[in-house]
Amino acid sequence: MEKFFIIANCEKDEGLKISKKAEAYLKSKGKMCTIGAEKSCERDANNHYTDASAIPEGVECVIVLGGDGTLLHAARDVVDRQIPLLGINLGTLGYLAEIDHSNIESALNHLMLDEYTIEKRMMLSGRVFHEGELVAEDVALNDIVIGREGPLRVTRFHNFVNGEFLNSYTADGIIISTATGSTGYSLSAGGPIVSPETNILIMTPVAPHTLNTRSVIFPADDEITVEIGEGRQKGMARAVASFDGDTNVIMTTGDRIVIRRSIRDTQIVKISNISFLEVLRRKMKN
Repeated sequence: MEKFFIIANCEKDEGLKISKKAEAYLKSKGKMCTIGAEKSCERDANNHYTDASAIPEGVECVIVLGGDGTLLHAARDVVDRQIPLLGINLGTLGYLAEIDHSNIESALNHLMLDEYTIEKRMMLSGRVFHEGELVAEDVALNDIVIGREGPLRVTRFHNFVNGEFLNSYTADGIIISTATGSTGYSLSAGGPIVSPETNILIMTPVAPHTLNTRSVIFPADDEITVEIGEGRQKGMARAVASFDGDTNVIMTTGDRIVIRRSIRDTQIVKISNISFLEVLRRKMKN
């Protein structure tokens, strides 16, 4: 690799000290590198955190300094550019950003010597419809969550798979996650842990009002539709669709969100010898 772009979480990399050190190291080796800090305090309607149009043409790798959350933001912002991402963790060991910041130079050496592999991670595409009209759409790497909005009351969710009715949940919410997202919110809600290279859809209810509700796993090419049901006493219910815990879209009774596999994947650069099982083992000890 010859040309790099750095996305840094400015809250974790104060003064961009680590980013500038990485940039200087790459340039000292004759490589090209540009820093574009994560715009956590300057978000606008067009970009989640990073302006992908600011990434120069020909960049072969986006180096993400922060943690899993920063990498999730970067993945959504640059997905249309299809540039591989390398996550550098500035906190605790992550599932996505698994390179420790103390090993940055070693990681950069591997990149420059083309000693790496690339994992393709499935993403989700969600389209929200109100009265039959498309009102919002976005993508997610981890999950799309449809949860209650407003007062602490459960909501009725009607679920369809490939147009066929599956079931209805009375719950706090529904999580539709990828295998990558299986170790996130879905896991906290009782969902299964799935190896991240697996291409599947996982449906997990959040605090369902029944004792026999479990996660359901579907093939990656299935289409899942979640419709917001009526509220108490057949009144209007309000919900919110959240993409990777970031972009939120308000929904009301009768609204639907159609979720399917995105046409784009996220490309994750792997240079560490740490396997998913090793990361999982360490996490489970905490």
